[in-house]
Amino acid sequence: QVQLVESGGGLVQAGDSLRLSCAASGRSFGLYTIGWFRQAPGKEREGVSCFSSSDGNTYYADSVKGRFSTSRDNAKNMVYLQMNSLKPEDTAVYYCAAAWNFYGSSWYLPSLYDFWGQGTQVTVAS
Repeated sequence: QVQLVESGGGLVQAGDSLRLSCAASGRSFGLYTIGWFRQAPGKEREGVSCFSSSDGNTYYADSVKGRFSTSRDNAKNMVYLQMNSLKPEDTAVYYCAAAWNFYGSSWYLPSLYDFWGQGTQVTVAS
């Protein structure tokens, strides 16, 4: 099992950048797939990106491709989400999540993840 804590959110202007961090604890951290999700008020939780523990690849939602990137440092038990060229529609609570299994093309489904952080608020002003 792993425990996850997000940080790095805040209020920014459109076009700005933020880097979110996900601090993890757990001896098996490196065996988990780590995903980033976001949820805006009144909307369903949306998959943003994923760092696969199985193939080492990263995956992104179409809405963030070219703007967001995720990276992982297993030695430090940290996962990062670099967000560039932020838009008002990126405003949401952002969560990191851990999945024991890798679901390939289904990486973006929240129901497939086992552990979640508490979330960090990202607000992008227009």
